[in-house]
Amino acid sequence: MISFFSFLVSMAKSSTLLLCISVFIFITTEPVLAQTCSNYRFTSNSLFESCNDLPVLDSFIYYTYDSSSGNFQMAYRHTNLSPGKWVAWAVNPTSTGMVGAQAIVAYPQSDGTVRAYTSPISSYQTSLQEGELSFNVSELSATYQNNEMIILATLSLPLANGGNINIVWQDGSLSGNTLLPHPTSGNNIRSVATMNLNSGTSASASGGGAGDSKLRKRNIHGILNAVSWGIMMPIGAIIARYLRVSKSAGPAWFYLHVTCQASAYIIGVAGWATGIKLGSESEGIQFSSHRAIGIALFCLATVQVFAMFLRPKPEHKYRVYWNIYHHTVGYTVIVLAVVNIFKGLDILSPEKQWRNAYTAIIITLGLVAGVLEAFTWYVVIKRRKVEESTKTSQLGNGARSQYA
Repeated sequence: MISFFSFLVSMAKSSTLLLCISVFIFITTEPVLAQTCSNYRFTSNSLFESCNDLPVLDSFIYYTYDSSSGNFQMAYRHTNLSPGKWVAWAVNPTSTGMVGAQAIVAYPQSDGTVRAYTSPISSYQTSLQEGELSFNVSELSATYQNNEMIILATLSLPLANGGNINIVWQDGSLSGNTLLPHPTSGNNIRSVATMNLNSGTSASASGGGAGDSKLRKRNIHGILNAVSWGIMMPIGAIIARYLRVSKSAGPAWFYLHVTCQASAYIIGVAGWATGIKLGSESEGIQFSSHRAIGIALFCLATVQVFAMFLRPKPEHKYRVYWNIYHHTVGYTVIVLAVVNIFKGLDILSPEKQWRNAYTAIIITLGLVAGVLEAFTWYVVIKRRKVEESTKTSQLGNGARSQYA
């Protein structure tokens, strides 16, 4: 059975190699912007001194700022906009988030005209009702053609804080002329930035500050949970199911299984706690199914860990029932973990390489388990035949010795 043990080890090495290759592909692949703000010319012949490529939602901001008068002449451009969508661009004088933002909203109406108006946002439950902003807005207009929305306006922005402003931009769906809530995942929760009107530079949420902290926590939460619940737990189950068949492995399979699952649980609890913290910091943003599955996953895994202290001895009459419970809960945890990780990927909307890498790992682990399952049954059946043949031979020899 040494060859069986070596076979399992080689399969594990293949899984590790696949993970390394996937991460390498992600790191070495850089996203390419299809467009930049500098190569665009407005049909209205409007000219602006500065422009910035906003990092998400196919958006660009163009502006000319007069520090002496505080006039901020701007154009917000949103490309690749599918039909039936509204867009908004806002300045937040008080914070870096949505609440407190002073927004300009635009959308194509059902009669073909484009409506543009101002809307102050006071809560996460906003319906973007029209209202006056905390600063003056003039020359407001918007155009929509070729799946591209452009908002033009002049704002009165006497600035302090070195010329920095916090901006937010969004898009969402329409139902007739009614604005529906924007998505609360992926790029729609990354669309915040800080601009310096004096220098003409901008820093996105991924560039620093509170937005950077929250994004970093989301990434940590996702990585910890994917590695622990989504990779280490299945590997631990594979070790327990298939390595124990090898007599040469002895009790080593048990200690490997416990070490792998205990490590996965500890890392997973850290990832789960990070998720709970993120939920408490994200007022108005809820992912109910992801949260419910995560809590159920944590509870089942905790019960599974502490049930080890109640494990009957192999010869105990209740051991068979404990085994049924242990296997049922264990496989349930793995299934819930994989489902929830894909839900988390939908929420974070990372680069495709991350999803492809995790999908490849899960498929590889499934193939490894399938091959080992077939090999295990081959070993078990062959071993039983040898034992039955030996037993029959011993009975025959015993019978002959009685008549000798």
